[in-house]
Amino acid sequence: MVTVSAGARLHVGFQNLSLAHERLYGGIGVGLAEPRVRVCAERADDVTVSDERPTESDDTAIESTESTRRYAERAVDVLDVPGVDVRVETSLPRHVGLGSGTQLALSIYAATALAYDLEPAVRSHAPSVGRGGRSAVGVATFEAGGFVVDAGHPTSRFTTAPPAVGEWTVPPVVARHELPSDWRFVVVVPDAEPGRSGETEDSSIRSVVEDASPGAADEIAGVLTRRLLPAAAAGRLDAFGDAVERIGRLNGTWYADTQGGVFRPPAGRLVDRLESASVLTGIGQSSWGPAVYGVTDAAHANEAVDAARDTLAGLDLDGSVYVSPPAANGYVVEDRRD
Repeated sequence: MVTVSAGARLHVGFQNLSLAHERLYGGIGVGLAEPRVRVCAERADDVTVSDERPTESDDTAIESTESTRRYAERAVDVLDVPGVDVRVETSLPRHVGLGSGTQLALSIYAATALAYDLEPAVRSHAPSVGRGGRSAVGVATFEAGGFVVDAGHPTSRFTTAPPAVGEWTVPPVVARHELPSDWRFVVVVPDAEPGRSGETEDSSIRSVVEDASPGAADEIAGVLTRRLLPAAAAGRLDAFGDAVERIGRLNGTWYADTQGGVFRPPAGRLVDRLESASVLTGIGQSSWGPAVYGVTDAAHANEAVDAARDTLAGLDLDGSVYVSPPAANGYVVEDRRD
Protein backbone atom coordinates (compact mmCIF):
# COMPACT_ATOMS: atom_id res chain seq x y z
CA MET A 1 0.00 0.00 0.00
CA VAL A 2 1.23 3.49 -0.85
CA THR A 3 0.03 6.83 0.50
CA VAL A 4 0.70 9.96 -1.57
CA SER A 5 -0.14 13.54 -0.67
CA ALA A 6 0.12 16.80 -2.59
CA GLY A 7 -0.60 20.44 -1.83
CA ALA A 8 -2.97 22.84 -3.55
CA ARG A 9 -1.88 25.35 -6.16
CA LEU A 10 -2.76 28.94 -6.95
CA HIS A 11 -3.14 29.99 -10.58
CA VAL A 12 -2.26 33.66 -10.97
CA GLY A 13 -3.10 33.76 -14.66
CA PHE A 14 -1.85 33.28 -18.21
CA GLN A 15 0.82 35.18 -20.10
CA ASN A 16 -1.25 35.41 -23.27
CA LEU A 17 -4.74 34.59 -24.50
CA SER A 18 -4.53 36.45 -27.81
CA LEU A 19 -4.22 34.65 -31.14
CA ALA A 20 -2.06 37.57 -32.32
CA HIS A 21 1.00 36.19 -30.49
CA GLU A 22 3.09 33.10 -31.22
CA ARG A 23 2.61 31.39 -27.85
CA LEU A 24 -0.78 30.82 -26.22
CA TYR A 25 -1.60 30.40 -22.51
CA GLY A 26 1.63 30.12 -20.50
CA GLY A 27 0.54 29.59 -16.91
CA ILE A 28 1.87 31.45 -13.88
CA GLY A 29 1.27 30.01 -10.42
CA VAL A 30 2.45 28.84 -7.02
CA GLY A 31 2.38 25.52 -5.21
CA LEU A 32 1.10 25.53 -1.61
CA ALA A 33 2.04 23.24 1.26
CA GLU A 34 -1.58 23.30 2.52
CA PRO A 35 -4.36 22.26 2.12
CA ARG A 36 -3.50 18.81 0.81
CA VAL A 37 -5.03 15.86 -0.97
CA ARG A 38 -4.09 12.47 0.47
CA VAL A 39 -4.62 9.20 -1.41
CA CYS A 40 -3.90 5.57 -0.54
CA ALA A 41 -3.51 2.96 -3.29
CA GLU A 42 -3.10 -0.80 -3.15
CA ARG A 43 -2.72 -3.45 -5.81
CA ALA A 44 -5.98 -5.11 -6.81
CA ASP A 45 -7.51 -7.26 -9.54
CA ASP A 46 -10.00 -4.55 -10.47
CA VAL A 47 -10.66 -0.86 -9.76
CA THR A 48 -12.34 -0.18 -6.44
CA VAL A 49 -12.63 3.19 -4.70
CA SER A 50 -13.69 4.50 -1.33
CA ASP A 51 -14.01 8.14 -0.45
CA GLU A 52 -13.63 9.24 3.15
CA ARG A 53 -14.03 12.94 2.40
CA PRO A 54 -16.87 14.74 4.17
CA THR A 55 -19.59 15.72 1.72
CA GLU A 56 -22.56 18.07 1.93
CA SER A 57 -25.05 16.04 -0.07
CA ASP A 58 -25.62 12.67 -1.67
CA ASP A 59 -25.14 14.25 -5.11
CA THR A 60 -21.76 15.63 -4.09
CA ALA A 61 -20.72 12.27 -2.68
CA ILE A 62 -21.69 10.52 -5.90
CA GLU A 63 -19.83 13.07 -8.02
CA SER A 64 -16.70 12.79 -5.86
CA THR A 65 -16.69 9.01 -6.02
CA GLU A 66 -17.26 9.02 -9.78
CA SER A 67 -14.31 11.40 -10.27
CA THR A 68 -12.09 9.22 -8.11
CA ARG A 69 -13.10 6.11 -10.06
CA ARG A 70 -12.52 7.83 -13.40
CA TYR A 71 -9.01 8.91 -12.40
CA ALA A 72 -8.23 5.45 -11.03
CA GLU A 73 -9.41 3.78 -14.23
CA ARG A 74 -7.25 6.11 -16.32
CA ALA A 75 -4.24 5.39 -14.13
CA VAL A 76 -4.73 1.64 -14.51
CA ASP A 77 -5.05 1.96 -18.29
CA VAL A 78 -1.99 4.19 -18.64
CA LEU A 79 0.15 1.98 -16.43
CA ASP A 80 -1.22 -1.27 -17.93
CA VAL A 81 -1.79 -2.87 -14.53
CA PRO A 82 -4.66 -5.17 -13.44
CA GLY A 83 -6.37 -2.80 -11.03
CA VAL A 84 -6.10 -0.68 -7.91
CA ASP A 85 -7.92 -0.15 -4.64
CA VAL A 86 -7.97 3.62 -4.04
CA ARG A 87 -8.96 5.41 -0.86
CA VAL A 88 -9.15 9.20 -0.74
CA GLU A 89 -8.50 10.30 2.83
CA THR A 90 -8.45 14.08 2.34
CA SER A 91 -8.94 16.30 -0.67
CA LEU A 92 -9.06 19.91 -1.79
CA PRO A 93 -12.30 21.89 -2.11
CA ARG A 94 -13.66 21.09 -5.56
CA HIS A 95 -13.67 23.62 -8.40
CA VAL A 96 -12.81 26.68 -6.32
CA GLY A 97 -9.44 27.56 -7.90
CA LEU A 98 -7.04 25.35 -5.91
CA GLY A 99 -6.33 22.72 -8.56
CA SER A 100 -8.44 19.98 -6.96
CA GLY A 101 -8.90 17.92 -10.13
CA THR A 102 -5.26 17.89 -11.20
CA GLN A 103 -3.87 17.22 -7.73
CA LEU A 104 -6.33 14.38 -7.12
CA ALA A 105 -5.82 12.80 -10.55
CA LEU A 106 -2.04 12.92 -10.32
CA SER A 107 -2.01 11.71 -6.71
CA ILE A 108 -4.09 8.69 -7.71
CA TYR A 109 -1.85 8.07 -10.71
CA ALA A 110 1.40 8.36 -8.71
CA ALA A 111 0.12 6.21 -5.85
CA THR A 112 -1.03 3.53 -8.30
CA ALA A 113 2.33 3.51 -10.08
CA LEU A 114 4.24 3.26 -6.81
CA ALA A 115 1.97 0.48 -5.56
CA TYR A 116 3.24 -1.55 -8.54
CA ASP A 117 6.87 -0.42 -8.01
CA LEU A 118 6.73 1.63 -11.20
CA GLU A 119 8.34 5.02 -11.69
CA PRO A 120 5.60 7.69 -11.91
CA ALA A 121 6.40 9.50 -15.16
CA VAL A 122 4.00 12.24 -14.13
CA ARG A 123 4.70 14.81 -16.84
CA SER A 124 4.68 12.44 -19.79
CA HIS A 125 1.53 10.62 -18.63
CA ALA A 126 -0.47 13.64 -17.37
CA PRO A 127 -2.22 14.16 -20.76
CA SER A 128 -3.41 10.55 -20.74
CA VAL A 129 -4.80 11.14 -17.25
CA GLY A 130 -6.55 14.20 -18.64
CA ARG A 131 -4.46 16.92 -16.98
CA GLY A 132 -2.10 19.70 -18.10
CA GLY A 133 -3.87 20.58 -21.31
CA ARG A 134 -3.58 24.36 -21.11
CA SER A 135 -1.59 25.29 -18.04
CA ALA A 136 1.34 23.29 -16.68
CA VAL A 137 1.13 24.95 -13.26
CA GLY A 138 -0.77 22.08 -11.60
CA VAL A 139 1.52 19.42 -13.04
CA ALA A 140 4.68 21.40 -12.30
CA THR A 141 3.78 22.14 -8.70
CA PHE A 142 2.76 18.50 -8.20
CA GLU A 143 6.22 17.52 -9.44
CA ALA A 144 8.35 19.99 -7.50
CA GLY A 145 6.36 22.81 -5.85
CA GLY A 146 7.62 26.38 -6.05
CA PHE A 147 6.67 29.39 -8.13
CA VAL A 148 6.43 28.33 -11.76
CA VAL A 149 5.97 29.81 -15.22
CA ASP A 150 5.34 27.57 -18.22
CA ALA A 151 6.00 28.13 -21.92
CA GLY A 152 2.43 27.70 -23.15
CA HIS A 153 1.52 26.15 -26.52
CA PRO A 154 2.17 27.26 -30.08
CA THR A 155 -0.76 29.46 -31.09
CA SER A 156 -0.88 27.68 -34.46
CA ARG A 157 -2.25 24.59 -32.70
CA PHE A 158 -5.34 26.41 -31.44
CA THR A 159 -8.66 25.14 -32.78
CA THR A 160 -12.26 25.76 -31.76
CA ALA A 161 -12.39 22.20 -30.38
CA PRO A 162 -10.06 20.82 -27.69
CA PRO A 163 -7.24 18.69 -29.14
CA ALA A 164 -7.44 14.95 -28.69
CA VAL A 165 -5.19 13.18 -26.19
CA GLY A 166 -1.92 12.39 -27.91
CA GLU A 167 -1.91 15.60 -29.93
CA TRP A 168 -0.37 17.70 -27.16
CA THR A 169 2.08 17.51 -24.30
CA VAL A 170 2.29 19.36 -20.99
CA PRO A 171 4.02 22.72 -21.61
CA PRO A 172 7.61 22.89 -20.35
CA VAL A 173 8.50 24.95 -17.30
CA VAL A 174 10.57 27.98 -18.32
CA ALA A 175 11.06 29.40 -14.82
CA ARG A 176 10.86 27.95 -11.33
CA HIS A 177 11.85 29.57 -8.06
CA GLU A 178 11.62 28.33 -4.50
CA LEU A 179 9.96 31.14 -2.56
CA PRO A 180 11.09 32.10 0.97
CA SER A 181 9.89 29.67 3.61
CA ASP A 182 8.61 32.49 5.83
CA TRP A 183 6.13 33.72 3.21
CA ARG A 184 2.51 32.85 3.89
CA PHE A 185 -0.29 32.68 1.34
CA VAL A 186 -3.73 33.41 2.77
CA VAL A 187 -6.55 31.89 0.73
CA VAL A 188 -10.19 32.83 1.19
CA VAL A 189 -12.78 30.45 -0.25
CA PRO A 190 -16.30 31.89 0.05
CA ASP A 191 -19.31 29.60 -0.04
CA ALA A 192 -20.37 30.37 -3.61
CA GLU A 193 -21.04 28.72 -6.92
CA PRO A 194 -18.00 26.65 -7.94
CA GLY A 195 -15.65 27.86 -10.64
CA ARG A 196 -15.78 26.53 -14.17
CA SER A 197 -14.35 23.14 -15.05
CA GLY A 198 -14.48 20.48 -17.71
CA GLU A 199 -16.38 21.24 -20.91
CA THR A 200 -17.78 24.49 -19.49
CA GLU A 201 -14.27 25.76 -18.81
CA ASP A 202 -13.07 24.65 -22.25
CA SER A 203 -15.91 26.51 -23.94
CA SER A 204 -15.36 29.66 -21.87
CA ILE A 205 -11.60 29.78 -22.44
CA ARG A 206 -11.94 29.26 -26.18
CA SER A 207 -14.54 31.99 -26.41
CA VAL A 208 -12.19 34.35 -24.55
CA VAL A 209 -9.22 33.43 -26.76
CA GLU A 210 -11.12 34.17 -29.96
CA ASP A 211 -11.78 37.77 -28.81
CA ALA A 212 -8.78 38.54 -26.58
CA SER A 213 -6.83 41.72 -27.23
CA PRO A 214 -3.03 41.34 -27.47
CA GLY A 215 -2.48 44.55 -25.50
CA ALA A 216 -2.90 42.87 -22.11
CA ALA A 217 -0.38 40.19 -23.08
CA ASP A 218 2.15 42.84 -24.08
CA GLU A 219 1.90 44.45 -20.64
CA ILE A 220 1.97 41.09 -18.83
CA ALA A 221 5.22 40.23 -20.61
CA GLY A 222 6.86 43.33 -19.20
CA VAL A 223 5.50 42.78 -15.68
CA LEU A 224 6.62 39.15 -15.74
CA THR A 225 10.17 39.68 -16.97
CA ARG A 226 11.02 42.99 -15.32
CA ARG A 227 9.09 42.72 -12.06
CA LEU A 228 7.71 39.31 -11.09
CA LEU A 229 10.61 37.02 -12.00
CA PRO A 230 13.25 39.28 -10.39
CA ALA A 231 11.11 39.58 -7.24
CA ALA A 232 10.61 35.80 -7.02
CA ALA A 233 14.32 35.15 -7.55
CA ALA A 234 15.34 37.70 -4.90
CA GLY A 235 12.55 36.87 -2.44
CA ARG A 236 11.18 40.43 -2.32
CA LEU A 237 7.67 40.05 -0.91
CA ASP A 238 6.13 43.45 -1.70
CA ALA A 239 7.50 43.56 -5.24
CA PHE A 240 6.28 40.00 -5.83
CA GLY A 241 2.83 40.90 -4.55
CA ASP A 242 2.56 44.04 -6.65
CA ALA A 243 3.49 42.14 -9.81
CA VAL A 244 1.14 39.23 -9.08
CA GLU A 245 -1.72 41.63 -8.44
CA ARG A 246 -1.12 43.46 -11.73
CA ILE A 247 -0.98 40.23 -13.75
CA GLY A 248 -4.18 39.02 -12.12
CA ARG A 249 -6.03 42.20 -13.02
CA LEU A 250 -4.77 42.13 -16.60
CA ASN A 251 -6.01 38.55 -16.92
CA GLY A 252 -9.34 39.67 -15.54
CA THR A 253 -9.79 42.13 -18.40
CA TRP A 254 -9.85 39.16 -20.77
CA TYR A 255 -12.50 37.36 -18.71
CA ALA A 256 -14.66 40.35 -17.74
CA ASP A 257 -17.52 39.64 -20.15
CA THR A 258 -17.45 35.90 -19.47
CA GLN A 259 -17.31 35.94 -15.66
CA GLY A 260 -19.14 39.17 -14.89
CA GLY A 261 -16.24 41.46 -14.08
CA VAL A 262 -12.47 41.58 -13.73
CA PHE A 263 -13.05 39.21 -10.82
CA ARG A 264 -16.09 36.97 -10.72
CA PRO A 265 -18.75 37.60 -8.06
CA PRO A 266 -18.30 37.43 -5.11
CA ALA A 267 -14.50 37.32 -5.53
CA GLY A 268 -14.48 40.94 -6.68
CA ARG A 269 -15.96 42.17 -3.43
CA LEU A 270 -13.44 40.14 -1.45
CA VAL A 271 -10.54 41.51 -3.48
CA ASP A 272 -11.74 45.09 -2.98
CA ARG A 273 -12.00 44.67 0.80
CA LEU A 274 -8.75 42.72 1.22
CA GLU A 275 -6.77 45.37 -0.65
CA SER A 276 -7.27 47.63 2.36
CA ALA A 277 -5.56 45.10 4.66
CA SER A 278 -2.04 46.49 5.11
CA VAL A 279 -0.63 43.07 6.05
CA LEU A 280 -1.53 41.52 2.68
CA THR A 281 -0.18 42.12 -0.79
CA GLY A 282 -0.73 40.45 -4.15
CA ILE A 283 -4.51 40.13 -3.82
CA GLY A 284 -6.06 38.17 -6.67
CA GLN A 285 -8.42 35.45 -7.84
CA SER A 286 -7.11 31.95 -8.49
CA SER A 287 -8.27 30.44 -11.80
CA TRP A 288 -12.05 30.89 -12.14
CA GLY A 289 -12.39 31.39 -8.38
CA PRO A 290 -14.18 31.91 -6.17
CA ALA A 291 -10.92 31.47 -4.20
CA VAL A 292 -9.11 34.75 -3.50
CA TYR A 293 -5.54 34.90 -2.22
CA GLY A 294 -2.97 37.29 -0.81
CA VAL A 295 0.56 36.94 0.49
CA THR A 296 2.22 38.06 3.71
CA ASP A 297 5.02 36.84 5.98
CA ALA A 298 4.94 34.52 8.98
CA ALA A 299 5.16 37.41 11.45
CA HIS A 300 1.91 38.90 10.12
CA ALA A 301 0.09 35.68 9.21
CA ASN A 302 -2.32 35.68 12.16
CA GLU A 303 -3.24 39.30 11.54
CA ALA A 304 -3.79 38.54 7.85
CA VAL A 305 -6.03 35.57 8.65
CA ASP A 306 -8.07 37.73 11.03
CA ALA A 307 -8.44 40.34 8.26
CA ALA A 308 -9.62 37.63 5.85
CA ARG A 309 -12.21 36.31 8.30
CA ASP A 310 -13.39 39.82 9.11
CA THR A 311 -13.77 40.45 5.38
CA LEU A 312 -15.99 37.40 4.96
CA ALA A 313 -18.10 38.46 7.93
CA GLY A 314 -18.28 42.06 6.74
CA LEU A 315 -19.65 40.92 3.40
CA ASP A 316 -22.08 38.53 5.11
CA LEU A 317 -20.38 35.57 3.44
CA ASP A 318 -19.68 32.13 4.85
CA GLY A 319 -16.47 30.44 3.80
CA SER A 320 -13.08 29.06 4.75
CA VAL A 321 -9.69 30.67 5.25
CA TYR A 322 -6.45 28.78 4.70
CA VAL A 323 -2.90 29.91 5.44
CA SER A 324 0.09 28.13 3.95
CA PRO A 325 3.77 28.52 3.21
CA PRO A 326 4.77 28.04 -0.42
CA ALA A 327 5.47 24.42 -1.29
CA ALA A 328 9.21 23.72 -1.28
CA ASN A 329 8.70 20.36 -2.98
CA GLY A 330 6.16 18.39 -4.93
CA TYR A 331 4.14 15.35 -3.98
CA VAL A 332 5.20 13.34 -0.95
CA VAL A 333 5.15 9.57 -0.45
CA GLU A 334 3.93 9.46 3.13
CA ASP A 335 3.72 5.73 3.58
CA ARG A 336 4.83 2.70 1.62
CA ARG A 337 4.22 -0.82 2.92
CA ASP A 338 4.35 -4.29 1.38
